[in-house]
Amino acid sequence: MAVEEILADLKKKIEDELPKGTTISNVEFEGPQLVVYTEEPRKFAGNGDIVRNLAKNLRTRIVVRPDPKVLVPAEDSIERIKSIVPEDSVISNFYFDEDAGEVIVEAEKPGLVIGKHGETLREITKSIGWTPKVVRTPPIKSRTVNNIREFMRTNLKERKDILKTVGRQIHRECTSKDEWVRITSLGGCREVGRSCFILSTPESKVMVDCGVNVGSDDNMTPYLYIPEAYPLNQLDAVIVTHAHLDHQGLIPLLYKYGYEGPIYCTPPTRDLMALLELDYIDVAARDAKKIPYESADVREVLKHTITLDYEEVTDIAPDIKLTFHNAGHILGSSISHFHVGDGLHNIVMTGDYKYGPTRLFDTATNKFPRVETVITESTYGNSNAIQPSLKEAEKNLQNIVKRTTERNGIVIIPAFAVGRSQEVMIVLEEAIRKGIINDIPVYLDGMIWEATAIHATYPEYLNNELRKLIFQRGQNPFLSENFKPVDSYDLRRNIIDNPHPCVILATAGMMNAGPILDYFKAFAPDDKNTLVFVGYQAD
Repeated sequence: MAVEEILADLKKKIEDELPKGTTISNVEFEGPQLVVYTEEPRKFAGNGDIVRNLAKNLRTRIVVRPDPKVLVPAEDSIERIKSIVPEDSVISNFYFDEDAGEVIVEAEKPGLVIGKHGETLREITKSIGWTPKVVRTPPIKSRTVNNIREFMRTNLKERKDILKTVGRQIHRECTSKDEWVRITSLGGCREVGRSCFILSTPESKVMVDCGVNVGSDDNMTPYLYIPEAYPLNQLDAVIVTHAHLDHQGLIPLLYKYGYEGPIYCTPPTRDLMALLELDYIDVAARDAKKIPYESADVREVLKHTITLDYEEVTDIAPDIKLTFHNAGHILGSSISHFHVGDGLHNIVMTGDYKYGPTRLFDTATNKFPRVETVITESTYGNSNAIQPSLKEAEKNLQNIVKRTTERNGIVIIPAFAVGRSQEVMIVLEEAIRKGIINDIPVYLDGMIWEATAIHATYPEYLNNELRKLIFQRGQNPFLSENFKPVDSYDLRRNIIDNPHPCVILATAGMMNAGPILDYFKAFAPDDKNTLVFVGYQAD
């Protein structure tokens, strides 16, 4: 059955299930979603069960959009939204997308705009016709988040065309009657770096991660030229499990060499991915190394990225459904569950994960509805890879900071910008707040502050303890006045020229580049200062 016939059949089924008198002007696939256009969006908003029942019966994700001619003008809509939404939500911006009939509401407290069980959103739609989408105003101003949101807004029409193409590809009719599943490793096995797998069926091909081996010039890329992967336009989708370069650093290269399909990841992974890819370009240029792609290729990645939250079942190919689960590794990191065929086989690909609670994230998910095959990373799987307990490591760090600063020394901590830095920040903030260590400044240099701003934008991806602290008590540890971003060479020079008791967190974590070297050269000769490593070091 052709896609047009599938859409016509779906439209008829929807009309049959809707209350009498409810008209549907059009239905269209956009990515994994079925978009239903109607001149009566208020009828859908008045009954939240309509869309839920349709999605359940049709077994697909459904979005209802209003026909443009029934929309209240933008200025009137803003006033009506303000009258509906509590002032405590602190709305900062409105953005209207007339083609999609959507209004993006940016607010400091998105939950108040959404309302209990989405009641406030439905009230907004009933009043203005527009479909509201809510995003969080970054508590810490983030250049990355703001630039990505602006880029997505300015490329709405092109992105809509991309999503339509993706949607028709996903919902095409299966042509093969064979049933098998094959997984091919293109990199990342028996090595750290360039993680890349291909999941193949008779109908589809999905790539999981496409990382770079940062420490190698000769073997930096996965085996992208083998028949399972090349030509790249045969791929139905690319999945990114998390934003570290060894898992996604070569995603832009795919678009440079012919891939035109979608990327699936969580929202924070998208933002961190862009941040780290652009930094990778800058670092390669500074070190006079080969630059595998350009910033234009990173923009193509953003255009084609479809973000999914945890536990959200989504069609990504005619015979494959994807569900992300918390991996507990870094912000937005995901374990990928693939449901192949009509119950044929279920595969879990873990990516990197942390099976145990941390200061930032809940423990990785380990229960799935059904699994036949698990492919797991094993970085610390060796029986001799015994790590000290988290409490022991935290206490050791606190004691070192306390002793060093009490003798008027400086603690220098080389740290990776994403993940480890934020964990150290949480430990230090709590220690200062509880009086365990002195009230000292903690300087953040390199990309650490920008990465922290992205963490602050997505508190719903942090662990339960932090969510309670932020949402219920109104205390965001990342906003502590003790944290001082160092965003210029002059500020860094001032810290070096005027030494005082403090902690300096700076990149790079392996001390092979970055501002940490300036601090090390300045403060290492003085034996009252301390250098603390909080992450792994390469040989």
